[in-house]
Amino acid sequence: MISKTMQDAINNQINEELYSSYLYLAMAAHFDAENLSGFAHWMKVQAEEERAHAMKFYGYLYDRGGSVAFKAIAQPPAKFKSPIDVFKQVLDHEMKITKSITKLYELAVKEKDYPSQILLQWFINEQVEEEKNDTEIINQLSMLGESPVSLMMMDRRLAERK
Repeated sequence: MISKTMQDAINNQINEELYSSYLYLAMAAHFDAENLSGFAHWMKVQAEEERAHAMKFYGYLYDRGGSVAFKAIAQPPAKFKSPIDVFKQVLDHEMKITKSITKLYELAVKEKDYPSQILLQWFINEQVEEEKNDTEIINQLSMLGESPVSLMMMDRRLAERK
């Protein structure tokens, strides 16, 4: 059985993951409006991945005898600047999520909740990958600049994400 403290903390993380999904959908809508369908595709895939993360926590709570309590999801921004600025926001957001996951892990250690520590190790590894991918895209956008040809090249690359 999961403790109430850990259950509440995981419910907060579910909200964070669902907000992440919502944020990336807002970014996808921005890119669709800018006719950058590859950028939009990348964000839609990312949004679905974040929703899957929320569902992983959801299932875990029920597996441990807990319950899920949904909270309101904050409204994400609707307007964004250049593609590189959007990806800088993505990286900043993922770094915030990394801190949140780390705090959850610290709580699991404090509570001697070994199953939660194992679950959260998966999320910690996932966050390392997220931050690496975002940094790589930012670096590539920096190298390419924002000429129309460069953006179209990057748009094609991001459209290949599975």
